[in-house]
Amino acid sequence: MTGVPASAANGSSKAESSPVGPASSDGQGGARSPRGGKLAAAAVNQASVWNVANLLTMLRLVLVPGFVALMLADGGYDPAWRSLAWAAFAIAMITDLFDGHLARTYNLVTDFGKIADPIADKAIMGAALICLSALGDLPWWATIVILGRELGITLLRFLVIRYGVIPASRGGKLKTLTQGVAVGMYVLALTGWLATLRFWVMAVAVVLTVVTGLDYVRQAIVLRRQGIAERKAALEETEA
Repeated sequence: MTGVPASAANGSSKAESSPVGPASSDGQGGARSPRGGKLAAAAVNQASVWNVANLLTMLRLVLVPGFVALMLADGGYDPAWRSLAWAAFAIAMITDLFDGHLARTYNLVTDFGKIADPIADKAIMGAALICLSALGDLPWWATIVILGRELGITLLRFLVIRYGVIPASRGGKLKTLTQGVAVGMYVLALTGWLATLRFWVMAVAVVLTVVTGLDYVRQAIVLRRQGIAERKAALEETEA
């Protein structure tokens, strides 16, 4: 969760260590009222939500209905509209790469971002898959496998979070990249050898989706067993 910026934190620590409060706006000394301090802190915390990482996440959420509208425009088979839909999808995928990196690098992680980021990821990918299947471009079983895996692993993470966090693996990152490329190729109105190529890219994406999903299940089981064993050991030590 994004905390108060370092400058603000340093400022507050200096103020607490000083016997005399900071000067007021009219130049007279004196301590600020507790209510004013609370309002200032609340303003800082509220402003911290509106950072660049969260704005990129919000942009992805806004792009979802726009992508669907472009994807289904003029019956959903017009190459021009499909190209615009691909552009919206590509922007969403690119912002997905940047917002997490920015949040971790510049300490911009917030509670809002933790909730909204995975929702935005699932929303744009789910919208694309459902539109493609509804238009007959992608088999429904592929959409069900991919979305079922994504929602299932998200739920699994919440179920075992009391025992620890399942880290994102390299296979999971490769899966996400392959899914994005495959879905993007299906969004475009490709023909010939490119249409054949996108079929095989999607096949690889589905395989990676299943394999990494099973690996996450294995990690969750191991994490849960370790957590239960540690709690049991701690309880026995306390009783002894």
